[in-house]
Amino acid sequence: MAVKERVGLVVSDKMQKTVVVAVENRAPHSKYGKIMVKTRRYKAHDEENSCRVGDRVRIQETRPLSKTKRWQIKEVLTR
Repeated sequence: MAVKERVGLVVSDKMQKTVVVAVENRAPHSKYGKIMVKTRRYKAHDEENSCRVGDRVRIQETRPLSKTKRWQIKEVLTR
C-alpha cells in the first residue's frame, strides 16, 4: 500500500511540534464544469518546530499521533 502524501501551505504554527497545513484541491464541478477550490486543513507533526507560517511543505500520512494528528512533515519545499 502506498503512503499518502500532500503538498500544502502552513497556515498556523502556534502549537508545539505541530503545524496546520492547508491543502487545496482543484476539481471541475460535476454539472457546471467550473473549477472549484476545496481546502482541507491537516494537523501535522513537526519535530524540530522548524516550519513557519507561509512555508510550502510536503506532508505524509502516519500512525495516529494524537486525537487529530495523523500526518507528519516530510520536507519543507519553500520558505
